[in-house]
Amino acid sequence: MSNKLRKIAVLTGDLVNSTELGPENVERAFDALEACAKMQADWMEGQSLHFTRHRGDGWQVALADPKYALRSALCFRAALRALGEEFDSYIGIAEGEAPQESYSNLNLATFAPFVLSGQCLELAKMEQFESRFFVNGFGPLGAAFILAEAISSKWTQTQSEAVLEVIHPKAPWTYTAVAKKLEKSRQAISKSLSAASFETLNYAMTSIEEKKILVKRGEAHA
Repeated sequence: MSNKLRKIAVLTGDLVNSTELGPENVERAFDALEACAKMQADWMEGQSLHFTRHRGDGWQVALADPKYALRSALCFRAALRALGEEFDSYIGIAEGEAPQESYSNLNLATFAPFVLSGQCLELAKMEQFESRFFVNGFGPLGAAFILAEAISSKWTQTQSEAVLEVIHPKAPWTYTAVAKKLEKSRQAISKSLSAASFETLNYAMTSIEEKKILVKRGEAHA
C-alpha cells in the first residue's frame, strides 16, 4: 500500500434535529447525501468521495480536489434542503495531507484532516457559534464559509432544488433545461436562483477554485 501523501479536504457532518425528523426522514436524508456525493465525483475527475455514514446521524466524505470544499458543503446543504426546509446538516471542514490510497470506510481513517474535520464539526454545533459550517483555519477562506453559510441557510426547498441542478462547477446549464427537468417555468427557475443569491455565491466559489478575482461574471444562461 502506497504511503504517498496528497492534499485532500474532509467534510464531516451531523444531521440537524435528527430525532425530530424521525427514522424515515433520516433515511431520506442519507439517501440524498449519498446521491450528492456520487454526483460530486464528477468534479473530482471520477474519484469517489467515499461517502461514509457513522454514529447514526453522522456522515463523512473526502474530496480528492480540496478547492471544491465550499462548493461541496453548499451542494450537500442544497441536497438536504431540497427535501424540505426542516432538513439540514452541521458540517466541519478541514484540509490536510493523507496517504494517496483510497478508503473504503472513512470511519477507519485517523489522519490529520479527518481528525481536524471532526473537531470543526463539534465547533459548528456549539450554540454560541451562529454558523452551521466551520472550517479549520481563519482568514479569507474562513470568512467565505461563514458568509456562504449565512446566505444558504435561508434557502427554501424550491430554491435548493434549483441550486442542486446548477451547482456543478464544470457542466453547462440553461434556465430552460433546468425548468424542463424540474417541471417549472423558466421564469420560476430564474427567480429561485436569484433569491438564493446563486450568481454571487458561484462567483465567490469560482474565485476560490481558480485562485483569482474574476472580471467577467459569466455568460447569461438562456
